[in-house]
Amino acid sequence: MEFSAEMIAGLVQGTVEGDPKAVVNNFAKIEEGRPGCISFLANPKYAHYLYETESSIVLVARDFKLEGETKATLIRVDNPYETVAKLLQIYESMKPKRTGISELAFIDPTAKIGEGCYIGPFVAIAEGVEIGSGCVLHPHVTIGRNASVGADTEIYSNAVIYHDCRVGQRCILHAGCVIGADGFGFAPTEKGYEKIPQIGIVTIEDDVEIGANTCIDRSTMGSTFIHRGVKLDNLVQIAHNCEVGADTVMSSQVGVAGSTKIGEWCMFGGQVGIAGHATIPNRTLVGAQGGVPNSVKKEGMALQGSPAIDAKTFWRCSAVFKNLPEMRNEVNRLTKQIKELQEQIALLTNPAQLQDNL
Repeated sequence: MEFSAEMIAGLVQGTVEGDPKAVVNNFAKIEEGRPGCISFLANPKYAHYLYETESSIVLVARDFKLEGETKATLIRVDNPYETVAKLLQIYESMKPKRTGISELAFIDPTAKIGEGCYIGPFVAIAEGVEIGSGCVLHPHVTIGRNASVGADTEIYSNAVIYHDCRVGQRCILHAGCVIGADGFGFAPTEKGYEKIPQIGIVTIEDDVEIGANTCIDRSTMGSTFIHRGVKLDNLVQIAHNCEVGADTVMSSQVGVAGSTKIGEWCMFGGQVGIAGHATIPNRTLVGAQGGVPNSVKKEGMALQGSPAIDAKTFWRCSAVFKNLPEMRNEVNRLTKQIKELQEQIALLTNPAQLQDNL
């Protein structure tokens, strides 16, 4: 598939600067540009690549000022990063979708499969499962009894959806993710730990993306909820009875303990840990490796550190922390001086002791 600069500009409401007939058929990073590719410039640190890139077309901001000559045709847009995301979506949607059911797949006779699905080799679909139209199930996907998957959802190899769980429409579940494994529930007894049956489910709403090897545990009772538009990176752990609000995003290795309620539009950096039974309000931001031990009181807070505190306070504290060795030496020096002064003052205020010392 080839697209000209003027065609692309029409799709993204951009302005062509250069050859409107320049054509591309692929994407490339600006520093790795090749003829026939389209790149974008969003970060000013990469601006110098614009004058040496081999890409045929480059997306730039409308207010970007050239400081030299470039071989590439430019398309000026409001936001290059958002624009390339839109173009990638268009490009992906134009790829032909695979359809059909492999002879090597197992589908229980009671399962319902929608029209236009692709079900790859060694997929296992248990009794009572419902798969919506246009779904793509890559090889070795396993879907447990009475689970359901909404239309146009794509599930990659070795992902597992346990029994009774619900996955919405237009979701993407990456390789190895596990939806609906038992929550970590055990009651201590004199003889050891007794397992608490986890009889709930997981409910994943529409337009959710779940990364590779991410785990979302079923609830003890009721449901663990992942609401619309949530994006979870690889290796994220969501424990039983949690609720993750719409459009929240989590980077890799985030761990959320049981029965925690997370609001909408929250953002958690890598390795953030959230304690159990906490409430995290809308638009909370937690920086990488932040540890949140209890509920956050105010909406829209930016937190950092473990235990997590206001991000600005954390960075001020960090600036002090790196100077602690020098500060310790200074405190020891001052302590010694104070002790010497106290001894001198004691001598001056006690004539008898002063006479003895003489």
